[in-house]
Formats: sequence, C-alpha cells, structure tokens
Amino acid sequence: MSESDPVKVSVIVPARNEEANLERVLRSLGGQPRVREILVVDDNSEDRTAEIARALKEEIPTLRLLCAASLPEGWLGKNYAVALGAREAAGDWLLFTDADTEHLPGSLAATLQIAEREGADLLSLSPGQITPTWWEKAVIPLVYVNLARLYRFDDVSNPASPAAAANGQYLLVRRAAYERVGGHEAIRNRVLEDVELAKRVKAAGGKLIFLPGAEWVRTRMYRTFGEMWRGWTKNLFLLYGESLVKIFKALVELCVLDLLPSLALLGLLIWLISGREYSRAVTWLLIGCVLMVFVRSAFYSRAVERLGFPPRVAGKKWVGALIFCVLLINSVIAYRISHNVEWKGRRFSTGSSV
Repeated sequence: MSESDPVKVSVIVPARNEEANLERVLRSLGGQPRVREILVVDDNSEDRTAEIARALKEEIPTLRLLCAASLPEGWLGKNYAVALGAREAAGDWLLFTDADTEHLPGSLAATLQIAEREGADLLSLSPGQITPTWWEKAVIPLVYVNLARLYRFDDVSNPASPAAAANGQYLLVRRAAYERVGGHEAIRNRVLEDVELAKRVKAAGGKLIFLPGAEWVRTRMYRTFGEMWRGWTKNLFLLYGESLVKIFKALVELCVLDLLPSLALLGLLIWLISGREYSRAVTWLLIGCVLMVFVRSAFYSRAVERLGFPPRVAGKKWVGALIFCVLLINSVIAYRISHNVEWKGRRFSTGSSV
C-alpha cells in the first residue's frame, strides 16, 4: 500500500471521564498516516475530557469533537457513543479504539495493509498491556492468557472455524461490513459489543483477523484496583460465554494446578524452616510441589511473553490466580444473583445482556 493510496480511515474514540488518557491517545493517532478524521465522542463526561479535545483541534486538524446527548432508552453508554461516531464518519474503514490506548508510529498503516492483503472485513488486536503495579502484574497477564485460550487467534482468523472475537480497544472494520450487520445499533444493549460485532460479521460471511498487537498499540486498562474489580466483574461472565461449566472448570484448574501447589510449597518450606522432623513422604510432596510450580511457571512465562508481557510477571501468578478466582465468582454473582453491574459511574441491569 503506497502513501498515495486513497484509502482513509475514520478513527472513533468514545470518551467518558478520560482526562488522564485523552491527550496521549489523540497525539498518537494524529501522527498516523491513513487517518481521514479522528472523531472523539464525549459520552457525558464530568471532567475535562471535552476541554482537552477542543484544545488539541488546532494541533490535530483531523480532530472533531462530538458530544453525545442523554443516553437513550435501551442503549449502553459506550455503544451509543461509538454508534454516534460511526454515523458521522466518512471513511471507508472505521477504527474503533479506546481512549486509554496509545498507538505506536506506523501502526495503522501496518494493520490496514494486513487487512487489505488478507481480504479481512474486521481486524482486531489484543494490545500490549501496561502493568506498573503489583496487582496489574498479577491479574492482567493471567486474564489475557486465559482469554487467549478461550478465543484462540488462529481459530478466530480461520474462516472455517465458528470462533469469533474482537477487542474493542482496537477494532478496524470495513464500513460496508459494519453497515451490513447493522452496526452498533444492532447490539445497542450488549456489554461485550466488540465480541458481538465480530460474531455478526463472521456469521454474515465476513472474514475476521485477530492478532496479538503489542508491537502496534498498548494500553493501561485500569488505574485503580477498584476499576479493575468493576471492569472484570462486568466482562468475565460474558467472556466465558455465560457458561457456569466453563467458569467452574477454570476455577478448578486455577485452584488445583496453581493455588494448591503454591500454598502447599509455602507450608512445607515453613515446616522445614521451623526445624521439625519430616518423613520421606513429606520430601516427595515437597519435590512434587516444586516441580508443579516450576512447570506451570515455565509454561505461563512463555504464554505471557507471546502476548507482549515481560516473562518475570510469572512470579506473581499464584496471587493473580487467587484474585482471578474471586473475580470470576463475583462476575457470576453480578449476572446470576444481583443482576446489575457498575461501570464509569453508571449502574445497569444485566438482564438484557444475558
């Protein structure tokens, strides 16, 4: 694809209370070739989001600010914001991307080239995740490793496979394919709007491409533990296909293969340090726990590295497994018992999304 290629992309950035992130993402998008326009949709923010977007318009001529009206009945906030942006967009391709992302130089040209070469109707990336705190290092890589097993990149990208998935942090779709499946209006009340859109595109005969994307885009999803708690509570039950069986299997695997060996190893080490006598059975149990923890850590280290995480985060897997188990259970409670979740200051019923 040459620099003179007329193909242009409309970038749509939904933003609700994103004053901490918005300048970074807009500057990273403003330097991308192939961008026809950047549409920031202010979703009733209560901070300086709109002010920051206005201040950058002179520096980034392709930038436009749209302000979403009060949320209509039957819509979720992000879905309404991106639908409004898509309605105003003029490009042949639409790039939906979150306000907490950062796009590396040349990333859009590279992904658009892949999409055009492969004849894709929708290309999505799983961005590199920035994890500065211990709880992010413990939980975020573990969640993404498990999601990569649920939604394998090769399966999603295989037209012969029914598997369909996308990550709304980076979702590049042909306008024609988007409109053919009804856009976000058809999924106005769906919490996992990215996965739902991918399912509809593939069911309509469109081709999906799903790739690990740490070399092109990165993000820090959550800035506080509370945000992470609410975010994964909102998403995990749905990401596991609303299947209690799948969640139960995940909990058993995490407990039996990760938590129990780690805790048993810790207990045995404390026993030995205390100077108490131990039998041959205790010795073999210690060796078994060491081997289990080592093998699981080695496999996990390779898995996180493939997704763009540093291998050293594997050392925090045991505490991540504990938090992940509680998050899975809490997500089930939110959808099956309390029937509501909270996100971005909005509380909504899960009844229409399950």
